[in-house]
Formats: sequence, structure tokens, C-alpha cells
Amino acid sequence: MVMQLRQYLSLLLFMAAIASTPAYSAQPVLPSPDSSEFCQRAQQLLADTLLLSDNTVFTNMAEYRHSKPMIDPLKTYQVVAYQLSTPILVSCKLKGAAHIRAAYGESAAGEQQPCSSVTRIARAQAADELQAEGNVTGADAARAMVIENNEPAITGYSYLADYELSYADANGVLHINSNWKLNDYDSWLTWVLPEFLEGQYYCNIPTMEYIKGLATGAIIPGTLITTDDDAPVTPQ
Repeated sequence: MVMQLRQYLSLLLFMAAIASTPAYSAQPVLPSPDSSEFCQRAQQLLADTLLLSDNTVFTNMAEYRHSKPMIDPLKTYQVVAYQLSTPILVSCKLKGAAHIRAAYGESAAGEQQPCSSVTRIARAQAADELQAEGNVTGADAARAMVIENNEPAITGYSYLADYELSYADANGVLHINSNWKLNDYDSWLTWVLPEFLEGQYYCNIPTMEYIKGLATGAIIPGTLITTDDDAPVTPQ
């Protein structure tokens, strides 16, 4: 009887702890954009894998452009775009889920997710932070943003082409782009690709900081993303 009572009290305490936890803490939280953990986490989320990549953060856009992710060992690459001192975009060169399964076994990765799924996490994180700061209007604005399900780029050149990170439509609704490219390892095209191009998965992920800036009006939509050599990839 005493044991049952203790178990019952423990359950009540556990439920009370859950009830007192802010809603935003239940959401996945992305690492800081300038941390090497960002693209490590993106790799895990997008390939549904527990594998932890060896991730390199570049502070030179040309070096990022020429980098190629590796499968064994799992190596990924990252560069951060800045607007003055604000990190607005993290670009990750990753490996697709199918390539990870082929190299490490069927249980090593799950279903491939689009890059926009991480952008949705960033949007939720931005809204929750604004809500916690007491900026209800900003939080509502962040939640109202449309995360585009962009079509994947066909070539590396198109992935690296200039594009607008966000835009306002005719009704004033803000849209956010998450440009990406995937060489699906399960595709017949893998047979004709050189090995260093197999299973590549490239993502451009808008940051939580950028989304907060849009939501509060501190950043104007229409930010042009470029991969030119002089693109700002360190705080200005």
C-alpha cells in the first residue's frame, strides 16, 4: 500500500512538472547559428539519424562552395550568412538519409525530410521566444509566416544562385524560402554520378534570429542571398 502511494505521488509530481513547463520548451531547439553543432543537428533532424557528423564551419564563402560532404567518416560543412551582426542564414552541406542507410545500415537513418522542416523549427523557436519576451504581436507575426516548400535545385550551380530569403506577397503575408538540393542515393542517377557527388544534401536554413527580425520589423523582407566570394560570412 505504501509503495502504491509513493508511485501515485511520484506520478502526480511528474504530471505537475509537465504542466508547469512552458509550451515552447517542448519544441526542438536549434543550436546557435555560429556553432558547429548547428549543421550536426540539421543532419540528424533531416535524415532522422543519431549519427553525429564531423562538421566544419567556414569563414570563407569560396571554401564552402568547393567543399563536398563525406559519408565515411561522416563529414559535413557549414557557412553562416550575416546581415551586419545578425546571423540570417545557415548553409549546410550534408548527406541524404538513403546514403547514410547504405553506408551504416537500414536502422541508421529514417525518412528523408525537406530543409523546410528545420525552417519550421526555427519559426516555432522564434515565435516562442517572442512570446516569452512578452511580444505577443511579434509572436503572432512569426507564426503567420508561410514556410515555402521549395522545389529542390537540380544542379549545384542553381543551388548556389542568388535568391530572396523572404518576400511579402500581394496581401502582405511574409514567405520564407529554404533553398536546397538533393542527390538521392536511391535514384538511378547515382549510377552515373562520380562518387564525391553521391547522396549530397545541401540546405539553406533561415535562422531563428532572422525570423524574429522579420516578425518585429527590424528586418525588411526581400533579403538577397548570394554566394559571391565577398558574401558576409562573419559578423560585420
